[in-house]
Amino acid sequence: MSAHAARPGEPIPTGPAPAGEAARRLNRAEQARKLSVGLGLVLVLATFSVLNGDFLTGDNFTQIALQSSINAVIAVGMTLVIITAGIDLSVGSVAGLSSVIGAVMMVDNGVPWTLAVPLAVAVGVVAGLVNGVLIAYVSLAPFVVTLGTLSIYRGLALVTTDGETVFNFPQTFRDVFAGDIGPIPTPVIIALLVAGIAFAILRGTSLGEHIVAVGGNEEAARLSGVRVARVKLFVYGFSGFCATIAGLILIARVGAAEPIAGSGFELAAIAAAAIGGASLYGGIGSIPGTLIGALILGALQNGLTLMNVQAFWQQVASGIVIILAVLLDRFTRGRAS
Repeated sequence: MSAHAARPGEPIPTGPAPAGEAARRLNRAEQARKLSVGLGLVLVLATFSVLNGDFLTGDNFTQIALQSSINAVIAVGMTLVIITAGIDLSVGSVAGLSSVIGAVMMVDNGVPWTLAVPLAVAVGVVAGLVNGVLIAYVSLAPFVVTLGTLSIYRGLALVTTDGETVFNFPQTFRDVFAGDIGPIPTPVIIALLVAGIAFAILRGTSLGEHIVAVGGNEEAARLSGVRVARVKLFVYGFSGFCATIAGLILIARVGAAEPIAGSGFELAAIAAAAIGGASLYGGIGSIPGTLIGALILGALQNGLTLMNVQAFWQQVASGIVIILAVLLDRFTRGRAS
């Protein structure tokens, strides 16, 4: 009899669950998490609809979508970064820097907005690539790198404008980035287009598979032939792109470009991604979930505003929602393991 065989009457030894069973548990946990995100949005909408009759109107829903658009754009880029188990704290500063550079070119240098916008986008992408190089090729921690560039890019924005605010943008620029197409605000359309690009990359390309693989197990991904450094370089460059688009929407809506614009955008973006199901441990994330997360935060802010709740308490409520999202992520991962 084999030394490893069980004798009659002895319990059969148990070991780790087969890989197929572990995958099924993980899939069930992910499905439950996605369901909870949708239910969270329904709960928020239902609660404020009961508390305030003005909340449940078509015009107010359009306003919620408009308010959520800037955060949604940044959060889409942040989601890809988080899936690789990274973080980008510099997105607010990138939005501020790239948008004021675009504004200065349009207003002070007479550059046509059709040229100033691509140049501003290039600035944002380069800023993101700088983060990616330091993280992927110099092997510095994402938190440390992007915390440092947060300060650098903000300082460069202040230097660019000498601390002044830039006004008087071309009306066509404002119409494109803060106008309407029929009943739909263009910022909402732009947010959906950016989300569509990210969704197509994540779900329909080998790059998307590599992004998930790097976040799930970076060493295993490297051994299987994934070019980990290039993947990280891409996601941080894409994050810079998204931050710039959000910055352009912001200055078009406000009608002014401030060098301090975008402060705090990084926290809202991380919150939207986390609420939408992205795991801060890496390997898991959903673009539709991130959009829902941004809508939850937008609806929460809108509803509290309609109830005349002070902005300070709105920040408290948003913080509580973020913590609950992280706790839910921890719980679902524990159940899946």
